[in-house]
Amino acid sequence: MPKVFLSPSTQEWNQYATEGNEELYMNRLADRMEPYMRSSGIQYVRNDPDRNVTGAIADSNSAYYDVHLALHSNAAPEQLSGKLRGIDIYFAPNSQSSERLANIIANNLKSIYPLPDKVSAVPTTSLGEVTQTRATAVLCELGYHDNYADEAWLKNNLNEIAQNLVQSLCDYFGIPFIYPSAIRWGTVTTDGSGLNLRSYPSTTGGIIGSLPSGAVVMISGETNGWYVVSYNGLTGYASSRFITI
Repeated sequence: MPKVFLSPSTQEWNQYATEGNEELYMNRLADRMEPYMRSSGIQYVRNDPDRNVTGAIADSNSAYYDVHLALHSNAAPEQLSGKLRGIDIYFAPNSQSSERLANIIANNLKSIYPLPDKVSAVPTTSLGEVTQTRATAVLCELGYHDNYADEAWLKNNLNEIAQNLVQSLCDYFGIPFIYPSAIRWGTVTTDGSGLNLRSYPSTTGGIIGSLPSGAVVMISGETNGWYVVSYNGLTGYASSRFITI
């Protein structure tokens, strides 16, 4: 199953137009993304808020991740302070997967941002979280926090933005987006044989593990007769027919 390094801004000195700062609101956004990722079967690790961007890059590169997703809000140059609006999704120009992910995110955000023509996927060679990470990486600048209208949009739509970003991750990974539900626990109930844990909710999905009969598994999502389950460090899809809540 896909694994994401989620890297909200640690820049607490970037003050918003009215109240709060970039670190605060990007972490609130990441908090809201977590239930959607968990229910959709996306494993994730958050960056350490006490480490800077260099630390985030090092931590991301210290393990294997499919995607490094950096969350930020923007600020205009001093002479244009408060006058700019828009969303930029930065990608590595030499990475087709980075560009593909950036375009998916940008296209999906157009459906919820009030000025869709100001949402763009933009190449960068200077942003370290995009160019220096081993994982496919993008950096999202989700509006201008020195602009009152963008600040209000961001603060008032944190949950919608979180859902939209996780939908984009699901689109990129080719897995279904699943709305969050309460975490449940279930017991594998087969005739004694193992229950296949799959990478996609279908009998054609690749087998990534086996759940022994009697095993207790954590259920974080459900879609069309399949549960998103976690067991012994593995997360995948298992047929709900053979799991008793």
